[in-house]
Amino acid sequence: MPQYFDPAPEAANRPRQVVLALPDLGHTVTLATDAGVFSGDRIDPGTRVLIDHGPPVPAAGDLLDLGCGYGPLAVALALRSPSARVWAVDVNERAVALCARNAEALDLGPSRLRACTPDEVPEGVRFAAVWSNPPIRIGGAALHQLLLTWLGRLEDGGGGALVVQRHLGADSLAAWLSAQGLVVERLAAKRGYRILGVRRS
Repeated sequence: MPQYFDPAPEAANRPRQVVLALPDLGHTVTLATDAGVFSGDRIDPGTRVLIDHGPPVPAAGDLLDLGCGYGPLAVALALRSPSARVWAVDVNERAVALCARNAEALDLGPSRLRACTPDEVPEGVRFAAVWSNPPIRIGGAALHQLLLTWLGRLEDGGGGALVVQRHLGADSLAAWLSAQGLVVERLAAKRGYRILGVRRS
């Protein structure tokens, strides 16, 4: 299993920086990253597709970036919705620390972007939106449990946006989510990726 799924990756530190462009906001931000986290040497192409082609972000409420890594998606959500609170969640403690560092560097305090591990999210929090480039490679059973757990915390009227590579099972995941009683819509198809909109029926 790749190290970025581990709570404490063993990879030696290799600090670096990547640039995240947000043309819709006229922003280009620099993010700190490292070895042992997901796509530590560049903005992942799937994450890029979701940032560029995802649905409108709710203006307020609690938003979730599930599997935040060092935070490119969470940062995009927080900058686009300054009145919302973004929960950036990851099991990888190195990734969480990097995401928190990047939020601080951009003056996104915990009231706007809170990077944390899953068990640090209070049970009562419900989300206006759940955005994710989900960890497909953890295996089907673990992935299904992960998605059902967090999509189950959508508030009434809330929706999810998942980006999945077509060759890694985007269409079969959409069918499985539908079979769980969720309403699934393909919102975009770009560069071999699908963006799936998900909401409760």
